[in-house]
Formats: sequence, structure tokens, C-alpha cells
Amino acid sequence: MGLASASTACEGMQLCIFDLRRGQNEGQELDKILFFFPADLPFSTQLSVIGLSEGLITFTRIFSPEAACEVIEAERHSHVFYEAETDIWMVMVVEKSKESEAIWRIDALRKVLKEVHSLFRMFYGSIRAMLEKDPSGGLSRSHLYPFIMDYLSALQKRSPLDNCCWDLLVGKKLWLPSFRDCLKECGTVQMLTVGREAAIEVQSLVRVLESCAGNTPCHSMILFHDLLVSTTLSPDDTINLFTYAVRRLTPNALSSGVSSWSYLRRGSTSSHFVSGFTLAQSGSVSEQIYHSSDTSPSGDNGNHVTRPLQHGKWSKGKDGFLVTDTWGVDVGGMVCTTPTIWLQQTEEAMYLCPYQYKNLTLILLIPVSSILNREEGVSLVKRQVIENASLKILKVEEKLSKGWGGENAYHVSGYRYLLIDGDRNISRASPPGKVTTLAKESLLALNNLREEVDLEKSRLKYDNTGGEKDLEVCIRAKNNAWAIARLNRGKELYMVLEKASETLLYASDAFEKFSNRYCNGAFTLD
Repeated sequence: MGLASASTACEGMQLCIFDLRRGQNEGQELDKILFFFPADLPFSTQLSVIGLSEGLITFTRIFSPEAACEVIEAERHSHVFYEAETDIWMVMVVEKSKESEAIWRIDALRKVLKEVHSLFRMFYGSIRAMLEKDPSGGLSRSHLYPFIMDYLSALQKRSPLDNCCWDLLVGKKLWLPSFRDCLKECGTVQMLTVGREAAIEVQSLVRVLESCAGNTPCHSMILFHDLLVSTTLSPDDTINLFTYAVRRLTPNALSSGVSSWSYLRRGSTSSHFVSGFTLAQSGSVSEQIYHSSDTSPSGDNGNHVTRPLQHGKWSKGKDGFLVTDTWGVDVGGMVCTTPTIWLQQTEEAMYLCPYQYKNLTLILLIPVSSILNREEGVSLVKRQVIENASLKILKVEEKLSKGWGGENAYHVSGYRYLLIDGDRNISRASPPGKVTTLAKESLLALNNLREEVDLEKSRLKYDNTGGEKDLEVCIRAKNNAWAIARLNRGKELYMVLEKASETLLYASDAFEKFSNRYCNGAFTLD
């Protein structure tokens, strides 16, 4: 079994989830497979890929017992590892580009794996808990398979000529984050900058929202367009709920039918970074995965497996609250069951109650344990929100709209940039429409630069000193553009300058001006 043989049956990408604690006895090897994509590969091929992954994990632990394996580079493939939970591994095998330039950034691929797992836990709880509840593994598989396939395919952009009956799982090509996404950062939130008066109004609204649940401790999140305004959640829970809200709940998500997290796109098969395969599932796998009991926080859905990532399932009700039948309906079929999620920090089940007014989206989270009569209790809280918070919601939306600069509000002429605050998990970047104006050579240079920075950050992470290190890297692209990165005290700034003259001094001066004006001098060299 060799590294190059792991992906010969299907060009492009393979994704698997397996449990190292399972399938250790002869004849029980299939038990360790919790998810495999493409699902129609022979089980012998699936076991070959997972067996190789197990071997690599075991081998690297000999030399680095404290640091989990992250990536193994073979001649034709990259093997990307993520230990989602103890002994539960997610592995992505991607085919390398035939061109000389690297088009993938490994850290970006690992963050895809992390995002999949984080969202899964938000809706269903941990995979380990599922395996403990159902040691056969059927329960976890019945949720993992549709969830991840929905993650990959349900957010497909449809053209006006598409009919509603076409099959999402046939003839679609897989796009993973590539060099064209190097001015984006997965696993962060994008904040809206608000003035003092608007901030006071937002704080007042948050207090009113939380009072609508009486003495019950609840949480809230407020978004304007696709930007975060306020949150009372922990950082990890904020990222998870923000990610879902931007893809499913905001006005843009409800109206456009487009999502930036989907890795399935219509495209030309000649494109060098499109994985050429058809999404399909064998009958044996499909039969196995779609018939198992549900473990959603409400725990009353019988054999129904909720699929929260399916597209087009949310709509706005007459009262302003968003509704979906994804979690089921009541016995009479008239009232949709209120969605539920798990908070990672407290491991508490919460009712998910999103409300929308124009471009303002409010999300109220109410502890499931505090609502004794379920839907009636949730309806009572919603009525309190409408009665007590409507005027404040209107006022906040008006103030935020007056200060809104549009989709290009954070564009800086002459610059294409990405600013990351790692301590707060916040990022800000040039608008996507502006990034598309960059030449391919510029993006490839920045992608290579970010790969170098990722490697240095990884070394520092496992360094015995454990301290932060200031870093500056500059790369001259083939088209004479400059790609620059500076790291300082947990903050990172990446920039592409395509009109920065011939000298590094000119590019450095432009970088300093940006830092002083837009980053309070955080990246200015002393």
C-alpha cells in the first residue's frame, strides 16, 4: 500500500471520518468507518485509505506524541488530518495540481474539516456521545452522511434556467478553498463597525430581548446584513452560529440562494482545480445511513433525521420570526417544531428563534430545560419579543442603515487586504468583488506567502517557549506585484499591492500608511 495509491479510484478529493477505538479485531474493520466520500467506492478501497491514515497517525506519534499529525505530503496527494474528538479523525486526501504552483493551502483545508465538525456538534452534539448511545455506529452514520453531503452540495448556486427537480448529487464538480480564497479566513466572524449612539441602542435592545424570557437566562446574537453587531455567546459558539446564520438566516441567504461555504459549483471540467467526480451513494450505504433514530436536543423526533444544512428550508413568517419544517411539525401538521442547537461551552440545548426586520437579523436562544410546555412556551416568548422589542428593533435598524456604506464599505482604494485578530476570532477583508480584479499571479504569490506563515505559526505553536513572535514576509510575484504579511501580538495583516512600483521600500511605505490609518498603527515598525 503506497501513498500514491490512496486516491486512484476517484480523481480529486476523498474525505473520511473514522474512530481509532473501533474495528481493531479481524473481520470488524468496517466498524471504524463513520463516513466516507465518495460513498460508492468499494469498501476495500475505503479501508485502504483509512488504514493508510491510521498508519501515518501512529507513525507520526512516535516522533511527536504531544502534537497531532496535521499533514503528510506525498508525490501526488496531500493528506490533511484533523482530530475532531479524541481518537475520532477526519482525513481529507486531495490531489495535487499538475501545475508547478501549489493551489491549496493546507491550513484552509484543515479549517474546512474543523467547520464541518463544529457545525455538526452544534446541531447534534458530539460524535462520541452518539457512539456511546448506539455502539453499532448506525446512529452516528445516519447523521454524518446526510449532514456532510448537505454541507457539500445543498448550497449549490442555481441559475434561473434550472428546474426544481434536478438532482443535486449528479454531475456537480467539487471546488475546495484554493489560492483564489487566500484573502478569506474561515473560522472567524466579520464585525460591523458602529458609532457610539448606535452601540448604545444595540445594548438596550439586547437587554430587552433577554428580558422577554423572564428569569430564564438566554443568549442573543444580532446581525446587520451579513455582519455581526452583537453577541452574548462564547467565542466558539459565536463562530458556529454566525457561520450558520450567514448561510441560512440572513436576508441575503434567504433571497439569493447563494452561499459562500458551498464547495460544489457548476464549472468547466477543464479547470485544473476542479475535482472530476460525480457525487453518488451506493444502495448499501444509503440503506444503512438513513434509517436510525434522531439525537437532536429535543429528542422527540422519532426516526426523523434533521438536516439543518438543506437549502431553501427557512422562510419568514407573518410575525417576523423565521420558520422551518426541518425539525418536524406537530401532530396536526400546522405548527413547525422549534429548531434546537447545542452550545459548545455549556453543552446545553437551546431553542433557536431567529427574527428578521429588513436587513436586521436577531437570534434568541432559550434553554430547552427552562420551557416546560415546549412550543407553547416558545410562542409566549416570541409574543413578548414582538410586544416589547419591536420599537427598539426598528430604531436599531434605522441607525445601522444610516451608517451603512454598502457591500464595498470596507474597500480601501489601491489595496487588497485581509486583517485577522486571532485573539477575538475576527477578520476583515477587501470585498470579494474587488479581490476578483487581482491577477492570478498575485493571488498565487499571496497563497504561497500564507503557506509560509502557516508553517511558521505551526512551529511556534509546538515550540517549548510557546511565545508569540512578530513576523514579516514579503514576496515579489511574477507580475511584479508585492505580497506582504505582518504578524504582531496575535494580529495578522496580509496585503497585495499590484501598483507598488519596483522597490520594496515603496511597498513597505504603502503598508505602513494602511496600518497607521486603518489599524491604529498595530503593524507599524518601530
